[in-house]
Amino acid sequence: MYICFIENKVKIKQEEMNIEELINQGKASIVDVRSPEEFRGGHVANSVNIPLPEVPQRIEELKAMKAPLVLCCASGNRSGQAEQFLSSYGIECYNGGSWLDVNYVQSKNV
Repeated sequence: MYICFIENKVKIKQEEMNIEELINQGKASIVDVRSPEEFRGGHVANSVNIPLPEVPQRIEELKAMKAPLVLCCASGNRSGQAEQFLSSYGIECYNGGSWLDVNYVQSKNV
C-alpha cells in the first residue's frame, strides 16, 4: 500500500512537470471549464472557455483543438471531471487544476 502511494505521488509529480513544460513551450491548448461568469472574472490569457456542462456537446470542437489540452477551473474538481470524460474519447488532456496555478505557470514565460 505504501509503495502504491509513493508511485502515485511520483506519477502526479511527473504529470505536473509535464503540464508545466507543455504550457511553457506553448504546446498545449488551455481550456477553462468554469462558468462564463467565473471566466469573465479572470482567466488565463489565450484560454478558451468551455463550461463543464457544455463539454459533451462541444466534443468535436475540443477534438479540433491543438492537443494536448490543459484543463483548468477554480479548484481542479471540474477540470478533473472534464479530463476523465475527454480521456474516454481518446483526447489527450491533463488536469491543470486551478486556473490561478495555470496562469502563474504561463505568466513566468512572459
